Amino acid sequence: MNGYTPPLRNVRIRSTGSYAPARIVANAEIVKGLPTSAEWVQENLGVLERRIAEPDEFTSDLAACAGRAALESAGLGGNDIDLIILATATPDRKSPSTACMVQSKLGITSNCPAFDLSAVCSGFVYALTVGAQFVELGTYRRVLVIGADCFSKITNWQHRNCVFFGDGAGAVVIERNPAGDGFFSSLLFADGAGINGFTVYPGDSTFTMDAKAVYQAATTVLPQAIRDLLCMHQLSPQDVAMIIPHQPSIRVLMKTAELLNIPFPMIRTNLEKYANTAGATVPLLLDQLNREGAISPGQMLLFAAVGAGWTWGTALYRWQ
Repeated sequence: MNGYTPPLRNVRIRSTGSYAPARIVANAEIVKGLPTSAEWVQENLGVLERRIAEPDEFTSDLAACAGRAALESAGLGGNDIDLIILATATPDRKSPSTACMVQSKLGITSNCPAFDLSAVCSGFVYALTVGAQFVELGTYRRVLVIGADCFSKITNWQHRNCVFFGDGAGAVVIERNPAGDGFFSSLLFADGAGINGFTVYPGDSTFTMDAKAVYQAATTVLPQAIRDLLCMHQLSPQDVAMIIPHQPSIRVLMKTAELLNIPFPMIRTNLEKYANTAGATVPLLLDQLNREGAISPGQMLLFAAVGAGWTWGTALYRWQ
């Protein structure tokens, strides 16, 4: 199948890290003057509050903080990294890449390539797949993969859709596993017919979203992609310890659990405190679960995301 990555055995996630801005904005504050309510947001999105970057705080700042946390957790310095891949839909500038800004802010002075990858909310799953293939091939020994977004910078705060998003960043250090007993496999997809479902139109400074189209797309492609990847490895949902998904809304995730016929607690969430942090959702949640000690060696994790484009993808990883 196109987009399928056969199992990579020489890749492991060495460490995780995350960062969220200090400013907390609760539903009651954000819905003032809007045709919605704090109760509606909680019931339909699963969100109680979100983190919002300060006016002088940008995606590169969040990404650098998350990257630094991942490096510190691994006991590494910046110059131990051979490549930086940053998944973001909210770059600081149109040029240069935000990844280059992150490289500078991390003080990395070695000859370390850095580039952005844009697949919106699916970005981290895409970027992790790209980074894992570089490591598997031996092109790079150690890769810093970051998902970071500041959707507050492209949000119309007078529109009811502003309640969906928050700002944040998550990161992983992936490296070669000399034992060769790892497991990483992914499926990636895109369908450009959905480009107007969620977009920033030319000349606009804020996003436009068709919430019904997003819900329909997410609840159609996400469960199917999960089934497809599991089937390729002759696995069932019961073989997976937990699903660590993008956080579109509680309704999307509950519907996904229903369609997969799995108990909802198997799908992990942090919507209530962070809302949808776009490309940061998966690594931010992964870092929280890791630091809480909620993941044990040998457990099979499933990452899943769907984003604008449409783009979507899933990945299986056996925790080491």
